[in-house]
Amino acid sequence: MRNHFLTFIALVTLSVITAQEEVTDTYSFTLQEAIEFALKNNYSSINADRDLIDAKKQKWETIATGLPQVTGAIGYQNQLIQPVAQIPAEFFGGEPGDFQTVVFGQPQQATATATLRQQIFDGSYIVGVQATKAFLSYSQNNREKTDLEVQKAVTEAYGNVLLAQESVSIFEKNKANLEKNLFETTKIYENGLGDEESVEQLQITLSSVDNQLKNAVRLENITLQMLNLVMGIAIDAPTKLEEDLDVLTQKQIDPALLESEFNIENNVDFKLATNLNEQRYYEWKLAKSRALPTLNAFVNYGANSFGDGFDFLDNGQPWFESSVLGFDLNIPIFSSGKRSAGTARAKIALEKAKTQLTEAEEQIRLQLESSKSNYILAIEQYETAKENLNLAERIENKNEIKYNEGLASSFELRQAQTQLYDAQQNYLQSMVEVINKKTELETIINTKS
Repeated sequence: MRNHFLTFIALVTLSVITAQEEVTDTYSFTLQEAIEFALKNNYSSINADRDLIDAKKQKWETIATGLPQVTGAIGYQNQLIQPVAQIPAEFFGGEPGDFQTVVFGQPQQATATATLRQQIFDGSYIVGVQATKAFLSYSQNNREKTDLEVQKAVTEAYGNVLLAQESVSIFEKNKANLEKNLFETTKIYENGLGDEESVEQLQITLSSVDNQLKNAVRLENITLQMLNLVMGIAIDAPTKLEEDLDVLTQKQIDPALLESEFNIENNVDFKLATNLNEQRYYEWKLAKSRALPTLNAFVNYGANSFGDGFDFLDNGQPWFESSVLGFDLNIPIFSSGKRSAGTARAKIALEKAKTQLTEAEEQIRLQLESSKSNYILAIEQYETAKENLNLAERIENKNEIKYNEGLASSFELRQAQTQLYDAQQNYLQSMVEVINKKTELETIINTKS
């Protein structure tokens, strides 16, 4: 018994440890790994896959309407009170003018039928089958657009996390440096060699940096949760980023991208606009097809049985067979202009779609030029911000030395520190802009299409 109890305890302990390991598992991603993970697990991506499957099923659903359809039916009737008829009595040897009450048939009846129907010609069916190809193409392009949007969202979220982490690191460094300066200045003031204003100026700067640090820590957690959400994992799951913001920015600077050949047919928005044209074209053909006749065939086979009681399942119960072969031909003759008006409206919608496609093409070309300009500007601002940061660090360092030697006031030191902090944030933001603007340009060019 004791051995069984010890075994049970060991199993429970093992399961708890395993559960804890599963909970504490940390996700670790480079940017590319994060994108690949999100393309499989992002909530929008999952539903886009389902939409594509749905489109394939809808295509077959449309095709199947023109294939043979077989239906079966079983019926049962029990006439609780049978209807009667009056027949001249002279048919039964009675007097002329008299009538005899007669009940026809038996009170219970069972029927079993099977019907095969086949569409022979229907113009709307032909157009519908053609349109399913366009609809499937639209679903595939919509899936591609979702992928591009997910990729862009992951890149932005990933960059924001790196930005928040770098901000925390910089604010911690700035705070430590300020605390050191404040401690030294306070000691100098307490020894009667400094002024109170210098202490107060440093206290103001330290309070501001401390608040910014606290906010940066909160933002780091929020941006990580946003990244997890975009990737399709629990927002509180521990996630580690393998990239360094500066190194990642350097990899995103690609002047060759600006010279890459642009094929507008690869642009997903152009593909979707083309799909709209195809849809309007088939709607126009469908409207025209309504003026054509339709022809369908059917063959029916069935059997009836009658009785005074429910004996239809007994051996020897007679069943009377029947079968029908038939055709249905429907010919549209006159609709008071309804069909022609519908066709005209469909034609107008097609012409509007063509105009929208032309407009979309021009808008995409404008977006391309604008995106190229924004990407160039982001690179230029990054390089400028990097130079300005170096200058601001030197200026702040010189002012700190001057301040310690009594050659600069506390106000001048605080001004140099504030300038440095602004340069640090501009530098971090410029790196994120390079990453995001490159992603926007790649989305428009879509060379992976």
